[in-house]
Amino acid sequence: MSTSLALILNCGSSSLKFSVINPVYNKTVLSGIVDFSRSLHAKISWKIDNKTYSSDILNKTVNYEEIISFISNNILKNDLNIFKNISCIGHRVVHGGSKINKSVIVNSKVIKYIKDASLFAPLHNPINLLGIQASFNVFPNLKKKNVAVFDTAFHSTMPKTSYLYAIPYSFYKHYGIRRYGAHGISYTYIVSRVSKILKISVDNLNVIICHLGNGASVAAIRDGICVDTSMGLTPLEGLVMGTRSGDIDPSIIFFMYNKLKMSIDDIEDTLIRKSGLLGLNEFSNDCRDLEKEYVSNNKIKLSIDIFCHRLSKYISAYTSLMEGKLDAIIFSGGIGENSCLIRSITVSKLSLLNCKIDKTVNLSMKLGREGFINKRNSMMILVIPTNEELVIAKEAILLTSNS
Repeated sequence: MSTSLALILNCGSSSLKFSVINPVYNKTVLSGIVDFSRSLHAKISWKIDNKTYSSDILNKTVNYEEIISFISNNILKNDLNIFKNISCIGHRVVHGGSKINKSVIVNSKVIKYIKDASLFAPLHNPINLLGIQASFNVFPNLKKKNVAVFDTAFHSTMPKTSYLYAIPYSFYKHYGIRRYGAHGISYTYIVSRVSKILKISVDNLNVIICHLGNGASVAAIRDGICVDTSMGLTPLEGLVMGTRSGDIDPSIIFFMYNKLKMSIDDIEDTLIRKSGLLGLNEFSNDCRDLEKEYVSNNKIKLSIDIFCHRLSKYISAYTSLMEGKLDAIIFSGGIGENSCLIRSITVSKLSLLNCKIDKTVNLSMKLGREGFINKRNSMMILVIPTNEELVIAKEAILLTSNS
């Protein structure tokens, strides 16, 4: 067995996911998550050899270097066979801006580009950079073996008809304002996986993929490449999301500013953190909570119905880009993989596309299960759990194996 392992770090604002992967054998050796959404303690849990462990880390302020040091000293070094065989570190980075459209080994120029693109992903890129810098300090021997894998890279194949906004062209030419998309690492995995399941070469694959989580998007894949996606310049555009508004009339922002006298910061906070499912039902953005109250709470029912309405509109619209052939519709992401209710409501709106769901199979498709949920002789509909970490590991090993 190959002993080259990749340490994968996915740094977020309220959590840090980590794993050690052997990409040659598609094997996750170790995986874990640090939850620092609480103010005083970060809760860390990890799984190795089918055993689960957990611990608390005193965490008065979020300090990525302290957290990654804990992972190194208290988890990785406890198994020297794992620790000594980590040959590279892969980082998920949300936005590559106009300068980066593929995975790259991190250097000073790449760091500058990620900083520049923070304008378009202010909630993500700065945190991704903190994780990279912490890795440099905690693993100095691997400083030149850090690889950034970008969510926006997958969407770089979109034509101008998809990625340009109908605003003065100079905004694109001088400032790079265009549609970039997100969730590209997930889409990369799903395209590869569905190609194997359907036994269709990637170059001939025509699918619509729904990555649904607290952040949600849809992508149209024709001949194996992205031709359009719902997220835009930032991850705010597109579908209704957990706390993000998705598509709105831009004049709503003018109304908030001019009539309601809201500051730009307050408007941004409202659209990013107080809208979406949470804004509509005023209860929760967690679909696990919402599904339990769907029948009994009218506001919750309405919020989920609006979520599915918007999703079905995007799926229907993207069929027009398939040039007459659509192989399948895929659901992925935390909601897509586990919410039989949202899948059922959405598919019920797609009868014109010959989409018919098998209710019994759909109810059982959750908790990591993969498979078809459609009735016979109807459009193929699949649930595929995503594996972004495996994609990042493969990219990291590939780029650093000869460096």
